[in-house]
Amino acid sequence: MSWKVANLCAERKFGSPVRKQIIMFLADKASDDGSGIWCSKGTVQRHTELGESTVKRTITEFLREGLLVETGRRPCKNGYTVIYRIVLGVVNGLERISVNRPGFAGGRLLGLRRPYSSSLH
Repeated sequence: MSWKVANLCAERKFGSPVRKQIIMFLADKASDDGSGIWCSKGTVQRHTELGESTVKRTITEFLREGLLVETGRRPCKNGYTVIYRIVLGVVNGLERISVNRPGFAGGRLLGLRRPYSSSLH
């Protein structure tokens, strides 16, 4: 599991909640360089609670868009599982999620003070 890849993906827009959910699941399985993702589409489906065709279509879209690449195959009881890598450079090029809305700075609401910290007796 890579916090680096998960954080990078969490900070980017992927176009829909379904796409975001699938990429976040895959990012959770990745190494720090985005590689080593070898969970089956069925595993993605079970853990995300999305439909089989939705998972297959979305992964195909990610492959076509260059967000994911196949790096190999791993034998399993049903034949093989494809090994993927999230292409960090492509993800890094996606639009960032904006936290700088009017009234906010650095993700914090302006005009609010931090609670005063004192010891209570």
